[in-house]
Amino acid sequence: MKPTNIANPDYFHKVVDCQWACPAHTPVPEYIRLIAAQRYSDAYMVNWKSNVFPGILGRTCDRPCEPACRRGRVEDEPVAICRLKRVAADNKGDIDQLLPPKAAKKNGKRVVCIGAGPASLTVARDLLPLGYEVHIYDAEKKGGGMIRTQIPRFRLPESVIDEEVDYILRYEPVTHFGKRVDSLKDVLAQGWDAVFVGTGAPRGRDLGLPGQKEASANVHIGIDWLSNVSFGHIDKIGKRVIVLGGGNTAMDCCRTSRRLGGEDVKVIVRSGFDEMKASPWEKEDAQHEGIPIINFLNPKEFTHKDGKLTGVTFAKMAWVDKDGKRKLEPTGEPDVHYECDDVLMAVGQENSFPWIERDIGMTFDKWDMPVVDQVTFQSSIPKVFFGGDAAFGPKNIIWAVAHGHDAAVSIDLFCQGKDVKDRLPPGVSMMSTKMGIHEWAYDNDVSLDLRYKVPMVEPEVALRNVKVEVEKGFDPLLGYKEAQRCLNCDVQTVFSAPACIECDACVDICPMDCITFTENGEETELRDRLNAPAKNLTQDLYVQDGLKTGRVMVKDEDVCLHCGLCAERCPTGAWDMQQFYLDITQAGCTPKSPARRKALAAAK
Repeated sequence: MKPTNIANPDYFHKVVDCQWACPAHTPVPEYIRLIAAQRYSDAYMVNWKSNVFPGILGRTCDRPCEPACRRGRVEDEPVAICRLKRVAADNKGDIDQLLPPKAAKKNGKRVVCIGAGPASLTVARDLLPLGYEVHIYDAEKKGGGMIRTQIPRFRLPESVIDEEVDYILRYEPVTHFGKRVDSLKDVLAQGWDAVFVGTGAPRGRDLGLPGQKEASANVHIGIDWLSNVSFGHIDKIGKRVIVLGGGNTAMDCCRTSRRLGGEDVKVIVRSGFDEMKASPWEKEDAQHEGIPIINFLNPKEFTHKDGKLTGVTFAKMAWVDKDGKRKLEPTGEPDVHYECDDVLMAVGQENSFPWIERDIGMTFDKWDMPVVDQVTFQSSIPKVFFGGDAAFGPKNIIWAVAHGHDAAVSIDLFCQGKDVKDRLPPGVSMMSTKMGIHEWAYDNDVSLDLRYKVPMVEPEVALRNVKVEVEKGFDPLLGYKEAQRCLNCDVQTVFSAPACIECDACVDICPMDCITFTENGEETELRDRLNAPAKNLTQDLYVQDGLKTGRVMVKDEDVCLHCGLCAERCPTGAWDMQQFYLDITQAGCTPKSPARRKALAAAK
């Protein structure tokens, strides 16, 4: 194997698995250490820079960081990264003085954001401090988009939404709340320098089954129903409720139903339990509230009598292998019927662009979606950019934020007349954490504690009121204990071959047998003959040559605890623990001109 190029920022970025998995690349270990030090405002600001909505995401994020967490590879459960984000948000002080200043003057460029969801708000937050005049249109009377309309209040209090939306509104965008945009052609005629479309995926899928029309008064589209609950238009539901669908929206629908009078609430899903799109913790929360999840039933018909819904008929389904593929097919067994008073359909969401005319030069794909570049978020109309669910279909808040950051970079470049594909790489710094012979600037003791449970409101209290937040969150003490479980994966083991005397002291002391000195070889063969065979192919091997014996040092990054024992034991300082910090490119980080680049290269 060739020596690892640790100068490539992606190498150590991948080792920080949680940050690599986060679409917004939040420096997770950095803010967790700040929480452990009770520096909550600083921890909040580390989050705010990258993910914009720490208090919101600390309650609702889909947590792609947690399945990636190294702690989950050395014991059963990862660090509660998401809920620690909430600890920073709940315990921070006044952060006004920590926020970036408002622009001293405008730069003369006008940008319009259509929709006031997380993607548009991120674009506005990134561009406003640079002097852009940003206008935001939304049909609702307050900003937030799906954060405000589709997430139940028992998961996300409105006060948290208001606070974090207001942090963006303090930069004084021109808001047009309560005003729907009905024509992109009209928008383009207004002479904006750039247009950002962040309208989400506002249309819930409709099954259109037999009997639906006759029973329509009690058959509801899930996301529309949740919006009506959020705005207070609906405050009750029938006692017997069936929720169709296996995603997070279905979990929100069933749990909301329990709080609005539903006594017998069932979730019925076409696929198996493990194939459901809902996050594992969402399914667990629903079951904790006494809601059964019934699998392998496909709805066929809504039954009704005298214009009133009476139930739903289902066909039994099973996985079968057909033509080398696994498919769901009816078993042929007798149908199953469940009686109910109301049905909530939460079987997916779709984009809807009837307001974008097809004669303005916009290219659409075969699914009737605008064609959008996956890096620049630019459409076929150069000044029009997309992001969030409007770009590539339904995802979640953290993806919308990431899209907003990238689109803002493109808009900034475009408005300056520069190539939107000429983007700066992220900034990277590496700094030794060595403070003494056996002292480091981070706490390198490895906590043996198992994951702490988030305290919950008692079910008999929570189920009485749709606005009572069901999770209490970690208090500072529990937050500290959970923070201590973090393995500080951003503090990297950096090896210097010229300083190594090959005494194998690091090999002896490594608690995970991560380090091997051996003859070089092809990767597959080399992985098998390490002290502990490296079976996880998703994790890289750190290889360094230049040793006096001709051997190579190979370190398996998979289960390294970043404990620093190798560096403490090394008699020559060949190992060092260096903190890796990645600063993701945001709007305002402008590439230098070719002439300036040439001059800088010559200076080096």
